[in-house]
Amino acid sequence: MKKIAIQGIKGSNHHIVAKNYFGEAIVLDECLSFDALVDSLLNAKSEQAIMAIENTIAGSIIPNYALMDRYNLHISGEYYLNIHHQLMVLPNQKIEDIKEVCSHPMALLQCKEFFKKHTHIKLIEDVDTAAVAKRISENKLTGIAAIAPKLAATIFDLQVIEDEIQTIKDNSTRFVILQTTKPENGKSEINKASLKFELDHKRGSLAAMLNVMSDCKLNLTKIQSLPKIETPWQYAFFADVTFDAYEDYEKAVKIIKIMALEFKILGEYKNGRI
Repeated sequence: MKKIAIQGIKGSNHHIVAKNYFGEAIVLDECLSFDALVDSLLNAKSEQAIMAIENTIAGSIIPNYALMDRYNLHISGEYYLNIHHQLMVLPNQKIEDIKEVCSHPMALLQCKEFFKKHTHIKLIEDVDTAAVAKRISENKLTGIAAIAPKLAATIFDLQVIEDEIQTIKDNSTRFVILQTTKPENGKSEINKASLKFELDHKRGSLAAMLNVMSDCKLNLTKIQSLPKIETPWQYAFFADVTFDAYEDYEKAVKIIKIMALEFKILGEYKNGRI
């Protein structure tokens, strides 16, 4: 059985992605932080890992770009998951009984508008959505609610008292599939790539790079800057591109290698967005 590291525990969104992407025949390494998830890969406790990288409401999870880059992790695929946040408690409680809601900071951020209507509830950040649901169940905690997927309510015998509390109903998170070795994806399957590059700190350098991508028929779907810690006020760029022909992508890579001060391919894989 394939060993997969996830951020969080069973019942979390990372668990849902693991089941949807790899099927049921997997062994999970449950990690309560993204740093622990990376350690799981580096120490061979897992073969692959699932890492959230961006959300349609909260935006990019910038520290995760740095983790992928620093430890030379490879992206072998991606998965887009529609996020559904449910408010769950021990049975026989109402919203008026809830004094605290504990959840992952991203989940709290994505449900801000709901809690503006319930100002008696204190919001507390925690390491994982499903981990809070598990703690409520095991310790029989009343007056405390978790924000988590319905899967967590099923696993930990909790009651959903408010359904779909996310601010924007069309709320999606992109997850990348990571490994320590370069994946053996066939060229015929590859139509997306994640790249990192650094440029001369001078006028027009980024515009010239984007023109190359356009001229080579690459579609830029994402670009994210990240500060270079060792060089204040200079930045590295992380870009996702899609393409119809692998040959166009190969041509672009050859030119980018010449133009960039530093260039790295984080992954070449199949576009997961339908």
